[in-house]
Amino acid sequence: MEPSNETTVCNHPVKHIFRGTFVHSTQDTPLKILEDNVLGVDDDGKIAFIESGKDVVSLSHKWGFKASDVKQLELHEFIMPGLVDTHIHASQYSYTGTALDLPLLQWLNTYTFPVEAKYKDLTFADNVYNKVVRRTLMNGTTTACYFATIHTDASLLLGEIANKLGQRALVGKVCMNCNNAVEHYKESTEESSEETKRFIHELLKKKYPHVRPVVTPRFALSCCSALMRDLGDIAKNNNLHIQSHISENKEECEAVKQLFPEFESYTDVYLKHNLLTDKTVMAHGCYLSDAELQVFRDTGASISHCPNSNISICSGLLDVRNVLNHKVKIGLGTDVAGGYSPSILDAIRRALDSSKVLTIQDPSHQTLTFEEVFRLATLGGSQALSLDSETGNFEVGKDFDALLVNVCAPEGPMDICGPEPPKVLLEKFLNLGDDRNIREVYVAGRRVVPFAETASC
Repeated sequence: MEPSNETTVCNHPVKHIFRGTFVHSTQDTPLKILEDNVLGVDDDGKIAFIESGKDVVSLSHKWGFKASDVKQLELHEFIMPGLVDTHIHASQYSYTGTALDLPLLQWLNTYTFPVEAKYKDLTFADNVYNKVVRRTLMNGTTTACYFATIHTDASLLLGEIANKLGQRALVGKVCMNCNNAVEHYKESTEESSEETKRFIHELLKKKYPHVRPVVTPRFALSCCSALMRDLGDIAKNNNLHIQSHISENKEECEAVKQLFPEFESYTDVYLKHNLLTDKTVMAHGCYLSDAELQVFRDTGASISHCPNSNISICSGLLDVRNVLNHKVKIGLGTDVAGGYSPSILDAIRRALDSSKVLTIQDPSHQTLTFEEVFRLATLGGSQALSLDSETGNFEVGKDFDALLVNVCAPEGPMDICGPEPPKVLLEKFLNLGDDRNIREVYVAGRRVVPFAETASC
C-alpha cells in the first residue's frame, strides 16, 4: 500500500499559539533559551507542543490552526515560566513596607498578631486579600503558597479570591495555640484541629481547579506537641501539603531548644510530629545544620528561601549553595510582610545579593549565578511545592503558566540601547524589570493579566 501524504489533524485543538523566544529551566540546565520556537496551548490549558519555528506550517496542518492564529513576539519580547512564591503571608499585606525595626519574636507580637486578629472581619479580609492576589499576579506570581490567619471563613475567602482571579494557590488556615502574647489571637488545641478539618473539607468541596489547602502549623513555638501531632495526621490522612517556618533567627532557635529539650534539633521536632514529608515546605532555614539538611533530603521536604525578610528583620543569611549541594528542594519566597516586596523579582535580586555577601565573608563560597536563581524562581519553586509535574517550565503536557515579557515597555524601568541577545534581555529584566514589563500573565492557559476589570485603591 502506498504511504499517505495526508497529515493527521489532532483531535484536541489549540487555543493559543505563540512564536518567538522562550526561556526556561530544566533539571539539568538552569537556563535554556529557545529562539524562534512555536508553542501551542490546548483547550485544557496544557502545552501541546513546542517546536522550531521552521516547522510552523506542518504544525498548523497537524493541529488545525491558521497563520493568523499565531501570536508573533517582537525581538524585545520573550516568554518565561510564571514565578512561584513558595512563602507569603497574605494576611500581612496591609502593612507591607513598614514595621521592620524589630527582630522576629518581638515583631510578631508587636505588629503581626494584632493585624492578623482583624481578619475575623470578612470585609477587612476581602479588601486585603483581593489586593494581595492582584498585586502578586501583576508582578508575575502565577503560583503562591499563602499563610492566611486562624480564621477559617476568611481563609476560605482567600481561596475563593485566588480562584476568581485565576492564580494557582496553596492556602493555609494558620494553626497556633500557645506562646502568643496577644491573648485574643490563639486557639485551643481542639479548636485548631477541628477548624483545620473544616477548612480542608470546605475548600476541597469547592472543587477549584488550581486552589488547594495546605496544613499550616505556624511554627513549633506556637503549637504544642498534641496540636502538631494532630496536624501531621490530618495532612497524612488527606494527602495534603504542609507549610511552616524553621530556623529563621537565633533567638527562635534557642527558644525551640528550650521548649523541646528531648528532641535532637529544630528539624527533629517537626520530623517526630510527622510534619516533614515530600509535600512539606519550610520557610527560611538560615541555621539548619548539615545533619538537618540531610533529613530534609531524606524526607523530600523543601525550603523556601526568603532573602528580603531574612535581611529586613535581621534574621540571618541562608547558604543556598550548601542547600543545593545537599540536594534539598528549594524555591524563593517573598515572606510578606517580613519581606517588604510582594514581587519574586525582588526575591531574585535579594537572593543574588545574599549569596554575594556570603562570598565577601568567605571568598571560597561559590556565588549563585543569575541563571541558577532564575531556576529557583520558576522550576525550583514548583519542585519545592511538589507541583513540578504540573508547572514550572515548558515541557509538553504541563500547564501553561507563563509571562509574556516586553523589555521595551513604554515608560518602563529600563532602556535597551541596541540589539541584545535573549540571555542579556532576561538578565536585564531580572535585575531591572517590574510589572510594567510583564505584558501578559497566563495560568493553566488562561490569560489572567491584564485583568478583565480594574479595581480602585
